[in-house]
Amino acid sequence: MNDTPRARRRRLRRALFASAAGTAVLGGVLVTLPWGEQPPPAPTPPERALAAVTSGVPAALPDLEALAAERERHLRTHPEDARAWAELGAARTEQGLRLADPRYWPRAEKALRTALKVRKDSVPALRGMAVLANARRDYVDARAWGEAARKLEPERWTTYPPLIEASAGLGDDEETGRLLEKLAKLRSGPAVMARAAAVYRDRGWREDAAAKLADAASAAGEPVERAAYLERAGQLAWERGDREDALRHFQEAVRTDPDQRAAQAGQGRALTALGRTTEALSAYRTALARHPRPEYALELGELYESLGMRPAAVVQYGLLRERVRLAAAHGGDEDLVLGRFEADHGDAEAAVRRLRAEWRRQPSTEVADALGWALHRAGEHEEALPFAVRATEGTEGGGVRSALFAYHRGMIEHALERYGAARRHLTEALQINPWFSPLHAPRAKEALARLGEPSVQAGPQSS
Repeated sequence: MNDTPRARRRRLRRALFASAAGTAVLGGVLVTLPWGEQPPPAPTPPERALAAVTSGVPAALPDLEALAAERERHLRTHPEDARAWAELGAARTEQGLRLADPRYWPRAEKALRTALKVRKDSVPALRGMAVLANARRDYVDARAWGEAARKLEPERWTTYPPLIEASAGLGDDEETGRLLEKLAKLRSGPAVMARAAAVYRDRGWREDAAAKLADAASAAGEPVERAAYLERAGQLAWERGDREDALRHFQEAVRTDPDQRAAQAGQGRALTALGRTTEALSAYRTALARHPRPEYALELGELYESLGMRPAAVVQYGLLRERVRLAAAHGGDEDLVLGRFEADHGDAEAAVRRLRAEWRRQPSTEVADALGWALHRAGEHEEALPFAVRATEGTEGGGVRSALFAYHRGMIEHALERYGAARRHLTEALQINPWFSPLHAPRAKEALARLGEPSVQAGPQSS
């Protein structure tokens, strides 16, 4: 080795540069590198929104509006830019989701179909149509559009999340699992972790789902993305009956992103369970003011009803019907929540008709539960039970761990005089989450009290 003084000086300079760079990184100090390189500029709002919508993660509302406005300006002079049309459609779809406003759906569809008219093999537009169909709860079309995108680019990871959502919405557990395995081979990162968590939750793997969401929240790049994963973690905590943990997650989500209205509705659930009713009512009202999803109106209406405030409940039920009609007028499908409402608060036979049609189109776990409950409320207990079993056990013996689903099954079994099974599932509902509903949790307790302790002489009863 030629260890001349000149060589030693060169090595010393390199070491000093390396030390200085390390110090800058550790201390958070911006240093201009000796060869004149500068750090990349911070992304603009449209760039942040574009990175989010093309990766299937939430974007901030101001950023989405900036992206949509920028793309509309661009398209006035470049109407043949298929990618820009697809990006405009993706932005409008995400705006509709974030604002719970289905009036964005036709605008999104027009942009996406224009992209496909300009270029029929536009994968971003095909994927955008799949995302839009999922937003409308049209899982049949979502699968068709997603498969068209996958056929053209089977190794593009962003094609798989909307396909997974569509398969789950159709109750196809096996295909959902296969798609998740393929996605995991193509990509890692917070968006994939969150998608895996949703699949694990549907399989009843609650601890695995919670771990994935914790990892996703830690690795999320933008605050709005982290807030979305915190909200989902709060929902998981709520489903297992951990009121305090759920509230912490929901509150942190709102602190991280004040536009995270789903987390504000989640605060309403957790605060109700904690007996902080005035705060719960305020949280629900805040959520509905900016994110008027019909299910939030149903939850708030049932809270009012549990408090003996029937007129206030009726107002919320009217809002629910209005939002369902608005969704239908713009291509959305809210028949599931409307069927649930009708089963408990309206016409149970109408709920059965509506949910039968939904089941034929999209036989998911949620639809199975809702249809089974509607049949029970309409007096068709024998026909109701297989749907309740499907909702609580899934297609492979391990369904969603839902207190509401277990309660529904227990009450159906009670009506069929299968008292042992009824006692077991009502007890399970209250073990999963003793506060799952301000209306139905007390009814579960009352039904258990009527059943009393199991009789030793009666022997085992079939489920």
